Formats: sequence, structure tokens, C-alpha cells
Amino acid sequence: MKTIQRLSLSVAATAILSGCGGSSFISTPVENIDSSPLKVSELTEQEKHTWGHLDLVKDTIPGMSVEKAYAELLKKKKGNSIIVAVIDSGIDIDHEDLNDVIWTNEDEIPGNGIDDDKNGYIDDVHGWNFLGDGYDEQLELTRIVASGDTSNPQYAAAKAEYDEEFKKWSERKMRYEQIYAQIKSADEAFTKHFNKADYTKEDINAIGETANADLKQAVQMANFMFSNGLESIQDAKKEIKGGLESITDRLNYNLNLNFNGRVTGDDAEDMSTKYYGNGNVKPVKKSESHGTHVAGIIAAERGNGLGADGVANNVKIMSVRAVPNGDEYDKDVALAIRYAVDNGAKVINGSFGKSYSPHSEWVRDAIKYAADNDVVFVHAAGNDSKDVDVESNFPDDNVNYVEVAKNYIRVGALEPKYGSGMVAGFSNYGKKNVDVFAPGAKVYSTTPENEYDTKGGTSMAAPAVAGVAALIRSNFPELSAEQVKQIILDSGLALNVKVVVGGDTNNVKPFSELSTSGRIVNAYNALIMAAKVAAK
Repeated sequence: MKTIQRLSLSVAATAILSGCGGSSFISTPVENIDSSPLKVSELTEQEKHTWGHLDLVKDTIPGMSVEKAYAELLKKKKGNSIIVAVIDSGIDIDHEDLNDVIWTNEDEIPGNGIDDDKNGYIDDVHGWNFLGDGYDEQLELTRIVASGDTSNPQYAAAKAEYDEEFKKWSERKMRYEQIYAQIKSADEAFTKHFNKADYTKEDINAIGETANADLKQAVQMANFMFSNGLESIQDAKKEIKGGLESITDRLNYNLNLNFNGRVTGDDAEDMSTKYYGNGNVKPVKKSESHGTHVAGIIAAERGNGLGADGVANNVKIMSVRAVPNGDEYDKDVALAIRYAVDNGAKVINGSFGKSYSPHSEWVRDAIKYAADNDVVFVHAAGNDSKDVDVESNFPDDNVNYVEVAKNYIRVGALEPKYGSGMVAGFSNYGKKNVDVFAPGAKVYSTTPENEYDTKGGTSMAAPAVAGVAALIRSNFPELSAEQVKQIILDSGLALNVKVVVGGDTNNVKPFSELSTSGRIVNAYNALIMAAKVAAK
């Protein structure tokens, strides 16, 4: 399932109801980083939109020093064009900030209904769509329970988890419905009082003590929302409505035992049928925005004056639509990886994941196939606040901690605030199974129909790292996928701070214990190290 962090107001919602490498390469010494001052001021709008590209020492924000890399290291370097495959939901390839960075299959004639390049996929001009016209899907644990196969060794665990999940989301839906009704009522009261719908926070603060009971209740609601970081009732209404829609989708599709969203006509249990789906890689509806957001983090056109800049220049994005609103099928993911490799991708981003994987070997074999063909695979660690050394998250690159490939990078997510709260509360972690951390919370990027939005999740951290991998491969094409991975891990900033883990203030660990590298990705240092390795 897409690993975007959703329902950011879940804690506030409940409260509303109850209350009403190598150190010689590192440009900045570790001792200087860990003694640098904490940022106490709020981020500016510009910093909010670019924080993942900023520099920890200069800006006191744990970004990847992307702007520093361009200013000091890449000014006079052109680099090679690199194809980055985004295995995700659909991508708006016509977006104003992406249309010039979309991969085109020059061997395919658009719209002629013929497999011109003989790769088995007809009219795959900008990639391939393994979902066809489908999008909504069950979770993998729902599929296991719906099968009724009690002989499946995963059935008992899936059934127990399914029952817990269904109860949790049913209760959460009721809470959100109550909250939304309260916010809607407050909005109506303010609109009537001010005789306008675009009233402001200042307008609300100016309401006097003589207000009637309904208006006083609306003010109380507004003040609570302001105290939780929202700037307006309109924003709160949008957040809660979006959360309610997500919860409803989860119950109607993801956790619905009787729902079947597969429309491609193939058998998801049979790997012999490979050529299904179509060449339309765009989203089926505007709300299918995940893939577009991920693509923008990697490669939104830099310096064009539009909403966002990607990490990498000289990139062409190949769209491989294989991730639904629910859990992806192992077959689709395995074939998507192989499609990307066979059609020239040098970096693959996978911002998806799940806890059950009936055919994990299919995907693992595909990752090994990518490694054998010198392709870097970057994967989001997941948003369950859990230790993935203990609780599985798929796809992975190992069997009992024995790696099958050297090209796989699993990425945890950072918040835009250096210090004890630096690790996003939703982010998975693991000393053995997470490789590195990167900016993932509150990331601004492209969304369908020429729009932009801020989203959070390890889904956003993975493409940040994929962008750094693309930068290295563009400027140092002689380096192998394995070398690129090791450079990214070894060149990151190794921090000694203790951090809150999983959003639990009672769980505090050294940051170095949350990943194999104990580092945060740094593009500037990665390019310096890449130059040194390439020179050898």
C-alpha cells in the first residue's frame, strides 16, 4: 500500500471529542553538527516548501544539502540523462512541473495499437499501467481472510489483525463524523456572523464576550484547532473531511471482505501471464495523487519558477502504475520492477509496502534481477511506527537477514526539526532492515492538474533518496548500483542525538540505533564521496 502518512489530525481529533561511512569525506564534522543550535523560530513559507533541500548546519534544518550541492559542486557539470522509474499510482505526466521530465519510449509509436518495440507491451509510450482502469483494492490481510483458507499459515494472524483493524477504523469513522459535524457547525456559525465565507483567524479573535452560545462554542472549537497548528477553520474542515474520506475508503474497499477491485482479467496468482493492463499511466481520478507527488520530489523541473524543485536534474521519469488504493499485488510489483529494468531505468523508486506478502519471493527475485542489471532500488520503510527488524514489511531484500541483493536502500522519514523530535513519529525503523533516513514529513511537491500540496510519509523520504541516487548516477555513470548505495549510506551525516521513536515519548533511543548506517542522507557529501570513489 502507498506509504503516505494519512490522518495527521487523528490525535487532535480524539482530543476534540474528549475535551469538547567514512568521516574523512564528511564536509561538516559530527561534533559540530551535534553541538549546533536548535532552530527555535517557525519555518518560513519558503523553508516549508524546500526544507528537504536545505543544510543542517547553515539552516538548522535536517535537509539533504541539495541546494549547497548545486551551488558548489554541480555549477559546471552537465551530467548524463538518467531514467528513474516510479512504481506507484498514476502520474500526471501533463503537469506543468513534470511534463518536460517524463520518459518517452522512442521505439514506440503512440496510439497505433502495435507493439512497435516488441517488448510485449502495446503503446507503452511513457511507461506501463499494470492496474488497468482499477484503483481501489483490498489489503493483503483482507485477501487472506476473504479466501477462507484456514490452512494458510498466515490465516490466523491475518484474521486477528483484520478483526482489530475493522473495529479500530469503524470506531474512528464515528469519531471523525462527530468532529466533522462540529467543525461544519462552527463554520456555518462564523459564516452567518461575519456574512462571508472567507473569514480569518483575526476575525474570530475579535469576537467579544457578548456572543451567543452557538458562537461561543464555535470560538472554542476554533481556538482548539489553532492550538493544534491549523491556521483556519476552513483548513480544519478540509483536513477532517479528507481524513473521513480516507477512513471510508478503508472500510469500503481495503477492509471489505466482499470487494474485488482487480479488473485486468489476469490471474494474480499466476506469473505466466505478464502482458495485461494498458499504456495509460495517468491517474484515474484527481485524488489519485501519490505517484505525482513522488515524481515531483525526484524530478520536478528545477529553476522554472513553478511550485517545486526536484532533487535531481537530468532525469526522465518512467511511470509504472502498479500501486492501488489498497495493497499492491506481488505479481504487479515483480513485473513492474522487471519492466523498469528492461526498459532502461537506472534507479527505481518504490513508495509502497505491506505486512503480508504471499509471493514475496517473486518480488525479491525481481529486486535481484535489478541488482544483476545494475539498477538501484529505493524503498520506503513504512508508516507503522514499528521496528521492521521484528515485524516484517515487504518488499525486502533478505531472507533471515541474509541479503539477496546489494542494490536495495530502505528509507525512514525525518521531520523538518533537528533534535529529539527529528524522526517522524509514523516512520518505521530498524538497525538491520532500515538503511538510512531522509526528509519525509511535511514535504511539498506536485499533485494532479497543475497543483501542489504538502504530504508526509516514508513515501516522501524514499524519492528524496532516489533523487540523490540519480544525481550520482548522472554525474558518475561509471559507478555501479552497489557503489551508489554504499556511497549514500557512508556519506550521510552520522548523528549522536537521542530521539523519540515511533512518536512515543517514553521510547527514546540514540539515532544511530534506528538504521544500519545511523545517518541522514546528504547529497553534498554523497557527490564528494562519489568523485573520490570514481577517481580510484
